[in-house]
Amino acid sequence: MMTEPKRVVADASDFRVARYAAAAIALSVAEAAIPSPLPGVKPGLANIIVLLVLMRHGWAEAAWVALLRVFAASLLLGQLLAPGFFLSLAGSVASLAVLAAATRLPSRWFGPVSLSLLAAFGHIGGQMMLARLWLVPHEGLWALWPIFSMTATIFGAANGLIVARLLSVDDKETAG
Repeated sequence: MMTEPKRVVADASDFRVARYAAAAIALSVAEAAIPSPLPGVKPGLANIIVLLVLMRHGWAEAAWVALLRVFAASLLLGQLLAPGFFLSLAGSVASLAVLAAATRLPSRWFGPVSLSLLAAFGHIGGQMMLARLWLVPHEGLWALWPIFSMTATIFGAANGLIVARLLSVDDKETAG
């Protein structure tokens, strides 16, 4: 006697995550075409989408978008299971861990810009730890920390300001 397989039914949040993930993947692929002065120095445009999802829909959906982006963009760029994939994954997981902790703190002190800065530093911290443990087992790697900190500050603040603007436009549209 054969039983019919259970059907998986997607709900509105699944479709929303898919749309946001597609946008984040597109930004990641586009960003890969931008020349970088140093390996690993990127504006993190896809993080705008992740932070927007976090602010609108919560951490769980943001985590799905972030992780789907890492896997799909790596696959599209031909880097799945390459060192860059693992660095991206480590950065995203560390960033999500920082955001999980930060979302439990008073929201009046942690808006889009501060969350984006925390996420940027979490991301680069996760990448540096993995690079130190796996790819460059030498203390000299930490000499790059000031450069990565500066770029995390600049891009984290810029991305946070973009998210703040997108949220304020969204608020005005729903109010009007």
